Amino acid sequence: MPIPEEVTGDEIDSDVRQELQSLPKTLAEDVARNLVMVARLIDEDPEGAYGYSKVALRLASRVAAVREAAGFAAYANQKYSEALAEFRAARRMTGSVELWPVMADCERGLGRPEKALDMAGAPEVHKLDKAGQVEMRLVAAGARRDMGQLDAAIVTLQSPELASNSVQPWTARLRYAYADALLAAGREGEAREWFAKAVEADRDGSTDASDRLAELDGVEFVDALDEGDAESESASQDDSEDDGDSHRDADSHHDGDKD
Repeated sequence: MPIPEEVTGDEIDSDVRQELQSLPKTLAEDVARNLVMVARLIDEDPEGAYGYSKVALRLASRVAAVREAAGFAAYANQKYSEALAEFRAARRMTGSVELWPVMADCERGLGRPEKALDMAGAPEVHKLDKAGQVEMRLVAAGARRDMGQLDAAIVTLQSPELASNSVQPWTARLRYAYADALLAAGREGEAREWFAKAVEADRDGSTDASDRLAELDGVEFVDALDEGDAESESASQDDSEDDGDSHRDADSHHDGDKD
């Protein structure tokens, strides 16, 4: 697959670059460039990212960072079985538990929410950092919802991180998930409150909390172009009415002459 000339491979993280040092220099550069493309495209063009990940995987399947990138690319394309296999391979290579939450979410994607809940209660969770533990909580709550256990999902999300006033990278998503669960349970007033709190924390627009809040408040957004067309149409109608009035005035003058 073609890679833009400006992509050198130096853009990757230092940790990944260090992993690639086990490869011959030219091969390491090729793998790095493909990994850069995966990172660039995974949000906007997941299919493209998946293609580059397969190239990197073919070149260096024994590098954990490559297996992890391939896992995330597959995950972004909802290829959950493939993603899970790649994440497991990466974990075997590194011994890290960092991928545990996303592995559990793959189980959800495969229609196995019970397995995801088992993973949420496993010893590995205690080895996760705070961000990982919050992510695991989100996955567990999603699994509860998959099983139709709305009240349990709400309770699962209730935590010190949710109650905290400090804004962390995970705060907006945690508040959003809680608001969404409340709304699904018919607790609209509380849901509105938490969507508003999610908006406050969502500094980079990672959720559509503002749209959900507006929807609850009954606010409808009008496209600016449509609004402009409506104004033009209104102006045309006004002009037409003015013309009609002029014609009517002229007719009345003619009637007056006849009299």
